[in-house]
Amino acid sequence: MADTLAGRPEEIIAGKNYAHLAIPRSDGTIQTVIVWAHHEDGNVTVNSAEGRSWPANLRRAGTATVTVMADGNPYEWVSVTGRLVADTHDGALEHINALAKKYIDADEYPFLKPGEQRIKFALAPERVHYNAPN
Repeated sequence: MADTLAGRPEEIIAGKNYAHLAIPRSDGTIQTVIVWAHHEDGNVTVNSAEGRSWPANLRRAGTATVTVMADGNPYEWVSVTGRLVADTHDGALEHINALAKKYIDADEYPFLKPGEQRIKFALAPERVHYNAPN
């Protein structure tokens, strides 16, 4: 059964909060990377470049967990385990530019390498866990 991303969990992901993306490798170990994340149409979106290891692991596994802590309070966080529902180059450059605006206030992603092909991934929430501080 799918879960939804709404309310405070959605606000945390929408904010300028870094995400930890955890993906199972083929040997069963977990690969964790820090990424920029956002939400779109109820999904968590992330971006990468072709040739990196984590996109290959995400494509193979078809699932990942994204954990995002609220800025200024590591005890308030949301963890979303989601199924890969989009893997596209279409709009990926615009997506990384929007993430660059969100995270570093740059109109364009400044770290783009010549010939780099960007990928936009979307994860549909299957489990959403929100931890609120007491």
